[in-house]
Amino acid sequence: MNVQTRVKERAEEQATSMTAEQQAAIRTLANDLHRLNHAVMKAVEAGVSVELVRSARHHGGDGHWGDLMIPVIVTNRAQQ
Repeated sequence: MNVQTRVKERAEEQATSMTAEQQAAIRTLANDLHRLNHAVMKAVEAGVSVELVRSARHHGGDGHWGDLMIPVIVTNRAQQ
């Protein structure tokens, strides 16, 4: 399965006015999200449903924040 999530392209589009340090952090985030998306697809193909839910919000102290996520996994008990 080859699903195009465009994570890298979207991150690059949004990073044009950022510092080099910010751009590097966004590239790392985009790469990790790409791997996460593939892991979710593999889990779904293995027979589970995956929902990512915000568990907390991290505040940087200067007005910037980010959502922290946890997976909620649902299996079909009839298949076990």
